[in-house]
Amino acid sequence: MPLTGPGRALSAAPPWTCFVGSAVFHYLGPAFAVLLFSRLAPLGVAALRIWSAALVLAFWRRPWRIFARLDAEGRRRVVAWGAVLAAMNVCFYLAIARVPLGTVAAIEFVPVIALAALGARTARNLAALVAAVGGVYVLTGVRSPGEPLGSVFAIADAVLFAAYIVLAHRTARHPAGVSGIDGLAAAMLIACVVVAPAAVRQAAPAAMDPVALAAGIGVGICSSVIPYVCDQLTMARMARSTYALLVALLPATATVIGVVVLGQIPGFPELAGVALVVLSVALHRELRPL
Repeated sequence: MPLTGPGRALSAAPPWTCFVGSAVFHYLGPAFAVLLFSRLAPLGVAALRIWSAALVLAFWRRPWRIFARLDAEGRRRVVAWGAVLAAMNVCFYLAIARVPLGTVAAIEFVPVIALAALGARTARNLAALVAAVGGVYVLTGVRSPGEPLGSVFAIADAVLFAAYIVLAHRTARHPAGVSGIDGLAAAMLIACVVVAPAAVRQAAPAAMDPVALAAGIGVGICSSVIPYVCDQLTMARMARSTYALLVALLPATATVIGVVVLGQIPGFPELAGVALVVLSVALHRELRPL
């Protein structure tokens, strides 16, 4: 199905602008989740995020129509992507319920760096990778988390996030004439089914709590619909290694949002970390798509 309206406008924009949109909304979503954690268990928050995102994408893209156009490999890829989305979101919320968000972000970034390293075949790109690792280390203040179960969920989330990048990037290349956004919508429907058995009971209180329900819809739109759609538009025109490296901008984006929205003025170490991340992006040169 061809893109219309906002989707068409975004697809015409430079890929880095779509990534910036993804990065900004990636951190607006957790602002809604803070409210939800006081009302719902982490699994309930994850389920509301997935279900609301799936509902929006279903109305927009009618994803059930694409399965007839996919071959067996394409269907397996969409199903795998949906399962990864469900498990990744569940592990993320179970992790941040036990471990500081900065620590989870640091752990999550490790496999992404490995993906970027697969494309770093020149000295310049290796230097960019080193700068990105240094910047993320400074910004997140990597340290050993004190909650073992939270660490397990954070590591699982990190592995699943790397799998998400691989599967989403392959789908973004329009297999069998299906757009990446249509593939995302279909995968999100699969994620609804996968997450339901574990999360229905914990999400049920939201049915009687209009504030929690509204916040859950906000989380789904801000954390899944907007950033994932932007991801697809970015990945369709960018090598996977380049996208993986640009994920290093997320801690820098969080710093900027902290200044603008929360008045959290960064100290010298945080500014140094942002500078290293910006340097890594400036140094990196895109290679042929993986």
